[in-house]
Amino acid sequence: MQKKIFYKILIFFIIFFFHQSSFALIFKGIPRVIDGDSLEINNNKIRLFGIDAPEKKQTCKKPYLIISFINFQRNYKCGLMATNQLNKFIDNRTVKCISENKDRYNRHLSTCYLKKVDINSWLVKNGYAVAYKKYSKKYLLEEQHAKKNKLGIWQGTFEKPEEWRKKN
Repeated sequence: MQKKIFYKILIFFIIFFFHQSSFALIFKGIPRVIDGDSLEINNNKIRLFGIDAPEKKQTCKKPYLIISFINFQRNYKCGLMATNQLNKFIDNRTVKCISENKDRYNRHLSTCYLKKVDINSWLVKNGYAVAYKKYSKKYLLEEQHAKKNKLGIWQGTFEKPEEWRKKN
């Protein structure tokens, strides 16, 4: 009788331990920038977790002339800008990405670092991506900073990347 109870308790703890623990994968290397929120390291596709950058073909509007209360805006390729800024920031240096999950496209959902700088955070804080609130609230303060200071896409008007994807 005591053996049965012991084995049941042991099985419970084993199941509980494996269910609670998460095994993070770490990818390290010089990435290929795919777009403003996606990288590839050693043939591993990585989607930056908690953020959403404009798509490569997406355009946004920014002011080019302000006269009194009239604001003239023009289109610019904000998706290409996000991609280029990420490329420029990484500058062929080694990054480390920590992943605990995959998305529906089999990409590793990751937080990536350049030395000690959280790349996901940097993109949102500088206005090259938005906090992807649907999946995480982690980068809300960075988004508020970019919006308040009119950085990147926040200097004008834009459609949230998720909404743009649905239409295009």
